[in-house]
Amino acid sequence: MKASELTKLYYSIGEVSQMFDVNTSLIRFWEKEFPSIKPKKNKKGNRLFSPKSILEIQNIYQLVKVDGHTLEGAKKALKNGEIEITEPDLNKEELIERLEGIRRKLVALR
Repeated sequence: MKASELTKLYYSIGEVSQMFDVNTSLIRFWEKEFPSIKPKKNKKGNRLFSPKSILEIQNIYQLVKVDGHTLEGAKKALKNGEIEITEPDLNKEELIERLEGIRRKLVALR
C-alpha cells in the first residue's frame, strides 16, 4: 500500500483491519505492543488511524506476518530502523534495481 493511496484523513479500525485482512483485535493488540501506533479517539472512544499510523501497521504486518519475526524481533527491527516504509506494489524492474543496489552495498562492505 502506498501513502498516496491513503486519501482520507482518518480511517476506522474496521477499515484498517480490512486493509490487512486481520481481526480488529489484532490491530488493538499491536496498538498496545507498539508505541508508534497512536490512533486518535473520538468522544465515543472509537479509534481513528492516520495514514502515518497505517503505514506503521503495514511495517509491523510485513515483519510479523510476512517475514515471520516475533513481536520482540519486530520491535527491535523497527527501533533499529532496519525496516523503512514499504511500498510492495513495485514492478519487476524496480524490485531488481533495489536488490542490485543492496547487493552493491553488501559487496562494498566486504
